[in-house]
Amino acid sequence: MRVATVCLASVVAVIAPQWAAAKPPLRDVAEIENPLFAVAVAKEVADHCDSIGARYMKGLGELHRLKARANELGYSDKEIRAHVDSKAEKARMRAKGERLLTQNGVSFDQPETFCAYGRAEIKNNSAIGVLLRAK
Repeated sequence: MRVATVCLASVVAVIAPQWAAAKPPLRDVAEIENPLFAVAVAKEVADHCDSIGARYMKGLGELHRLKARANELGYSDKEIRAHVDSKAEKARMRAKGERLLTQNGVSFDQPETFCAYGRAEIKNNSAIGVLLRAK
């Protein structure tokens, strides 16, 4: 019995650090993914609507906060950069944004729909809306 306990303790001692080191992909960490998505959508709205601007300093501050939080969660700067620079992640985020915008009546062929969506987000003081300002 004692040998089994010692063996089990040895296995746990070897495996436990690997369990602790295993982190989910950043896209699966809601406290990072959701605000990052809000920044991306706000930028898209500001890029397509002349009467709405992005609150760049607020957005930049949010990105710095997210990076710091990801670091606190154990993600290295290299892991964060890999996530942000990933073509697959950019495509996934773009598709997610297009779905959200389309579901809310936004059409890339009609810039005014971006404006209507942006004004509604500003009015609702949503995560996207706080990153936008009416010009």
